[in-house]
Amino acid sequence: MYEQINSGISRYVTFTDEEFEIFDSLLEFKSVPKKTILLHEGEMCNFEAFVIKGCLRKYYIDANGFEVILQFAIENAWISDISFSIYEDKPSQVFIETLEECELLIFSPETKETLFLKAPRFERAFRILMQRNLSVTQNRLFNTIAKTATEKYQEFLEHYPTIPQRVAQHYIASYLGISAEFLSKIRKKLAHQ
Repeated sequence: MYEQINSGISRYVTFTDEEFEIFDSLLEFKSVPKKTILLHEGEMCNFEAFVIKGCLRKYYIDANGFEVILQFAIENAWISDISFSIYEDKPSQVFIETLEECELLIFSPETKETLFLKAPRFERAFRILMQRNLSVTQNRLFNTIAKTATEKYQEFLEHYPTIPQRVAQHYIASYLGISAEFLSKIRKKLAHQ
């Protein structure tokens, strides 16, 4: 059960067996049914989740009542609301929902702090994960501003090749910031090329 997460986190820092024992002992396993909302807007997010199996989305509802997807999390990805609840101690502005049946390994802020005290090298690994997350977020912002809808969709397919078979098209359109109808036109155009 811990092989995926241990392999993923050891890409950044080398750990001893004892450090992995500490790490693994602090993780909580959860099996979550499809269409479960793990976090509602206005709640405090008290978890960081690593996806062993399944697909989740993080989204907010805009002023017009439309869902805007900020992130898809599939196998080997992390999902949380670290920007508001965990680091700023403010209620979340997002929802986190399972789109498939999911298996997750979860940290609370308290267990993460315990990990850093007992195995300090994990703090460096999580810092690197945060830096990578910031890089991905900045790249996504750049793409939103600078690229055409077709270019955004093509890049989405490079990063998430399995998502189109796993989620409804309107979710992908929401992530890309376009209508489902426009995405359908892009897909037809690309299919004919």
